This record gives sequence, structure tokens and C-alpha cells, in this order.
Amino acid sequence: MTTEPDPYRSDDATRSEDACRPIIDQLTDKWSMTVMGVLEEPRRFNEIKRRIDCVTQRVLTQTLRRLERNGMIVRRVLPTSPVGVEYSLTPLGESLLEPYNLLHAWSLANTDAIRAHQQEYDRRGTTLRAGTGSPVPARSTSG
Repeated sequence: MTTEPDPYRSDDATRSEDACRPIIDQLTDKWSMTVMGVLEEPRRFNEIKRRIDCVTQRVLTQTLRRLERNGMIVRRVLPTSPVGVEYSLTPLGESLLEPYNLLHAWSLANTDAIRAHQQEYDRRGTTLRAGTGSPVPARSTSG
């Protein structure tokens, strides 16, 4: 039995998506872009933490490590007493700020329209299946 190829699915596109997805997932998590936005100049950990008040120390540490691993930021030990550490964007990290700023601007420009669509969707009585984001039509109460 042979399967017909899907004319809408390119092997190149699939390979490209498979290669990009883990990186995009890491860079678009809850805190990565917020942290990168704070690093328009080199900053120490506590200064980053003060600027992003609602992030926990543990989550900020994990985010900084992930960004460093991905080459977005660099961690530099300062020759001070006591020893200090500061974080700054790498050229690779700086190159991501422009597309991020465009996405941020698009989000701000379209917030009202998106909220209106969400309200209309919710008004129709459609909910999302927990954990999947899949729509579940509301049950009819008439019998």
C-alpha cells in the first residue's frame, strides 16, 4: 500500500520546522524576551531581578543560563571584591531585538482586535479543551 504525498507538505519545510522549533520555543518562553529587553546595557543579576520584579530568582537563573547556552547573552565575571557577575547581549542576541520589537509593536497594534475576536468566540459558547487549546463546542441545555 502506498501513500499519496501531501502536496501541501514539503520535506524541506518539515525539516526546517523541525530544526527551528526547539530554538523558537526557548526564545519565546515566558521570560526570555523580557530578560533580553532589560539587557540593552550590561546588568548584574540583582539589577535584572529588580527590573523584572515578578520573576523568581530560580526562574531568572534558568532563563539566563538558557539564553547564555543559546548564545544570546554572555556572562562575565567582574574582577571585584566580592566577585560580581554581569550579563550582556551578544551580537547574536542584539540581532534578535529588531524582529522582537516588530512582533511587540504588532501585538500592541492588534491587541484590541484580538481581544474582540476572543470575546466573540467566547460569546458563541465555545471553550477550549484544557491543556490542548482545542475547541470544545458548548453543550446545548435544551432537551
